[in-house]
Parts: sequence; C-alpha cells; structure tokens
Amino acid sequence: MLKPLGVPIHALPQNRDWETVQEDGETLQENARKKAKGYAKQLHAWVLSDDTGLEVDALNGAPGVRSARYAGDDASMAMNLALLVEHMVEVPDDKRSARFVCHLCLADPEGNIALESTGECQGSIGRQPIGEFGFGYDSMFVLDDCNQTLAELNQTETAEVGHRGDAARAFIEAWQLQR
Repeated sequence: MLKPLGVPIHALPQNRDWETVQEDGETLQENARKKAKGYAKQLHAWVLSDDTGLEVDALNGAPGVRSARYAGDDASMAMNLALLVEHMVEVPDDKRSARFVCHLCLADPEGNIALESTGECQGSIGRQPIGEFGFGYDSMFVLDDCNQTLAELNQTETAEVGHRGDAARAFIEAWQLQR
C-alpha cells in the first residue's frame, strides 16, 4: 500500500536482539508513537509503526486500544472474537455500529516523530462470522458500503476500503506535502 512512496520498506529484522516496546498506551496513536520511537532508537533507523483497533459503539468504544488483548493479555484472536460475540448477543441490529481505526507513525533514527496518519473504516458487528480472508475481527465486521464482511474481500479489495488502506493513503498524501 505504501509503494507510491518510492522507498524500500522492510519488516523489523528478526535476527536482532532488542527490547519489545510495550503497547500500554491509552490510545492507538500513543501505542503507534511508542513503537515507532522505541524501535527507531534501538535500531538507529527510520521506523514506521501502526496500531489498529476495533471500536464498537455499543461497547463504549471497546475493544479499542485493547483489541489484540480484549479477552486478556495472553488471549488468542479466537478468544477475543468469542468475547466480542458474547458481549454483542443482546445488542439489537440498529445499535451494532463500529469502526476499525489504524494509526500510522514514522520516527527518525533518533526517535523523533516525523509523520503520522489515521484511517478509518465504518461498519457494524454482524451476528455470525462470515468469510475466509482477513484475520481477527474481520469476519464479524460488516462494511457499511457493500454489506460484506472484511473477511469476504481479498487483500486488494480490503486495501481499497479498509482502515489500513485509508491510513496509508493519508500517509502518502502527508509525505508528498512535506517534500
């Protein structure tokens, strides 16, 4: 999704010994910033990080920043999804609105924040998992515009309508404005 930037982007190297940056922030932005700054300082390199969460209106924004740990710090995504389903059982269809939010953050090798963007994808929580693609909550997240779950869309389609694609497009636009 970030190919238009024209710079090489690599995953964090697996053969490095570094301290894991704790995602204990109170917002997605705070966690993305912590990861970008923390890893940039340790690697002495530019680092782009993200934090993503599902915000459900009927649950007052939960799971939100705790999306990956909704059912507990050591919970699997299946456990998180099961807890979401449990919490939504009694919620009527017209009160199931939700959004995925992605926050991207770029830090320079000294850990200074250079650029940030946010993307959102609007939808609602379905009654049952549908779809074979995606991961996590994707099979329960019904998109507003097409009445399909994110898990029913392939990777290209998800990039076009999803929160990460939205954040990436905003990031590219901000990058181009800085140049």
